Amino acid sequence: MFEHTRVGAVDIIRGSDPINLPNVKQLTGVLDECLLTRQPRVVFDLEKVSLIDSAGLDLLLDFQDRCTERGGVMKLAAPTPLCRDILTVTDVVARFEMHLDSLSAIGSFAQ
Repeated sequence: MFEHTRVGAVDIIRGSDPINLPNVKQLTGVLDECLLTRQPRVVFDLEKVSLIDSAGLDLLLDFQDRCTERGGVMKLAAPTPLCRDILTVTDVVARFEMHLDSLSAIGSFAQ
């Protein structure tokens, strides 16, 4: 399950489920909440995400495009070693700003 919280003007997405085809619909709903009212500033905390499959990669890329269209951005934080490897091997990592933890990702919006 994925959940959405807010710290100041930054939306935080956290979850412990894989970002995969069975979870894409639920995660899309959570991500869509970040696009409702303002320029999106989103941190996706991957600390407890065990796996990202091709459907999950597509979702991340699509959401990043949607954020960019609205003048915003999504940043990734604390990927597990497997998720980091998946993002790197597929070169999806090139489309995101990556941070060691969610706190540094949130703070990066102030710079």
